[in-house]
Amino acid sequence: MHFLIPLLTFVLAATPTPAPAPAAAPLATICNKYCDARDPASSPGDRGGPSAGVSGRRISLHLDDGDDMGWAAITGGGAGDHVWLDRSFDAGRTWASGSKLGDTATPSGATGWRTLMYNADDWANRGVGLLRACGQPAGSGTIACTGWARPTWNAWDRRTAAATALMERYNLGTGLFDTTGWWNSANALTAVIDNARISGMGSYRYAIDTTYTKNLSAQGGSFHNDYLDDTAWWGLAWVDAYDLTGDSRYLNTARADADHMSAYWDGVCGGGVWWNTTRTTKNAIPNSLYIQLNAALHNRIPGDTAYLARARAGWTWFSGTGMINGANLVNDGLNMSTCANNGQPVWTYNQGVPLSALTELYRATGDAGLLAKARAMANASTTNAALNPGGILRDPGETAGGGGLDGPTFKGVYVRDLAVLNTALPDHPYTAYLQRQANAAYANDRDSAEAYGLMWAGPFDQSDAARQQSALDLMNAAP
Repeated sequence: MHFLIPLLTFVLAATPTPAPAPAAAPLATICNKYCDARDPASSPGDRGGPSAGVSGRRISLHLDDGDDMGWAAITGGGAGDHVWLDRSFDAGRTWASGSKLGDTATPSGATGWRTLMYNADDWANRGVGLLRACGQPAGSGTIACTGWARPTWNAWDRRTAAATALMERYNLGTGLFDTTGWWNSANALTAVIDNARISGMGSYRYAIDTTYTKNLSAQGGSFHNDYLDDTAWWGLAWVDAYDLTGDSRYLNTARADADHMSAYWDGVCGGGVWWNTTRTTKNAIPNSLYIQLNAALHNRIPGDTAYLARARAGWTWFSGTGMINGANLVNDGLNMSTCANNGQPVWTYNQGVPLSALTELYRATGDAGLLAKARAMANASTTNAALNPGGILRDPGETAGGGGLDGPTFKGVYVRDLAVLNTALPDHPYTAYLQRQANAAYANDRDSAEAYGLMWAGPFDQSDAARQQSALDLMNAAP
């Protein structure tokens, strides 16, 4: 399904771009509402996109939101100046080398020219695309291109635009998200599912079944692998998929994931599940996820007692380990020599998961003390100066271009889980906090393609699927 609600116009600066990266072959003509190579004079609207300059010329991208198309223009030059479009279906990482969509030259006597219109997306093949305008002055070897952008189809507000920018990174062949890892893809899929529920945009529901069928037998099967937290992330994704679709396959797989985790609960340090199957350490994230997953399953399986017992035992153990420190923040895990808090960093996702876990356990038990504890922990993490410099959430050691493969996912998990608690509390005490984060990221940490970077306070550093997943979680979370 495609949507026609307009998005506010914005223009972001662009810089010259090197020669295009190679792609398989020039793209064939695409037909959506209209076929490629439509006359811009037929466009019902012209929204200015990003622009770039070269040798006194202005190169600009124009977007037709009503038809999901765009065209390129060059002005301020002379005869022989070339202008064309590039189109990408992988978030601008590659595009069809040599295709130069609509490549045309300024005719004699004119100072500017424009291409015909081309589709941004390929609906028939689930291609989620971007366009950019490029130009080359006559007699020059210099090429300049605008930033990537797209019309507002499936991107009519900041939530749906963030979801579409994440789906530009979805690989239909693998059923995972390019530029990020296995467990991060579970979180990315969860963000897409949540967006479908919150925004009402069902365009990307196909990703649920695609991911499931292509990866059910991967690694250890049923979304298991050697890391128990990975298994839990996937289990929770399938709970979310079940909630949206009602398909029992997803709930059954989530049960298999919880059962797999339970096999790694033992009496070392008094209980808890191990981080991995080689039983090297016990830490906060797999154990808080274990509580959340088991409580969620109990809340969806009539007559269950086993999953509830596991969730209760998990919280009793977790709350008694000392991993929740005196400031009501959660450190990374246990020192296995002493079974005491290891004093390692208070990562944002370690603060977030217990909030959802306690909310699910409250729903299962009606114990108001669980919500009170969750509120106290949320108060601590939302007001901690080190986690919120200048009022904007930031992980320990976060720097431009940093975060590695895992860190960019953390803050998205935090705000997703804070929003779960916020919804459950009658006074919704964290609404303003969530809105402040979303407003900061939207204003300071976003490029022309609606891609987000690592630091929500800005500046934008780079884009990848994990960064985008966190931003989508944030836009989903902010009312």
